[in-house]
Amino acid sequence: MSEYKNLPVTVEKPIPVTYDLGNLSVFDTNVIDRNDVDSSNAKREEVIKSVTRDNVQLLINQLLSLPIKKTTEHTGGNSGQGATVALLQLPEPSSELPREKPLPKPKALTKWQKFAAKKGIKPKERAGKMVFDEATGKWAPKWGYNGINKKLDDQWLVEVDDDTKGTENELIDPRSLNRAERKRLVKKNERQQKKNLKNAMGQ
Repeated sequence: MSEYKNLPVTVEKPIPVTYDLGNLSVFDTNVIDRNDVDSSNAKREEVIKSVTRDNVQLLINQLLSLPIKKTTEHTGGNSGQGATVALLQLPEPSSELPREKPLPKPKALTKWQKFAAKKGIKPKERAGKMVFDEATGKWAPKWGYNGINKKLDDQWLVEVDDDTKGTENELIDPRSLNRAERKRLVKKNERQQKKNLKNAMGQ
């Protein structure tokens, strides 16, 4: 590209080009003679390079008109020298670009979702993950870290559930039963997830 070194930095075009500096793009609507870019034309590559060079020069001119911020970065070593780096703050892109990756495939329906769709059962509205704890006067998560479902674990006095009276669990610490029930539900959910995944893979 040494032949372009002495060309002027100012470029004039019959129809002004438009820019999308956020995407570092130039849109040139000027007409190009078909004969100039025909594959049989020996100067075809030179024409394309010339048009490209002019548009890149126009883009650089626009970029240099943006605010420039300079910063000094330490290069390391014992000399303590630094390198000055010029930074440009690009505006927000104005053109929508196509996706880099294809759209994700829709997830396979679970057994329950298929049954609900067949029977016309509408899904219930999901409640939020937070619940108001009247004892503390604060909102707390229903489960997980500091979840309200673990509230029983920290109580020094626990009321015995009527459902456990006269059963083998009557003399077991209710806090232990609460933890065991949570573990049982977690394992149940894991088994159901594996089952759903297996059903989806079988399709």
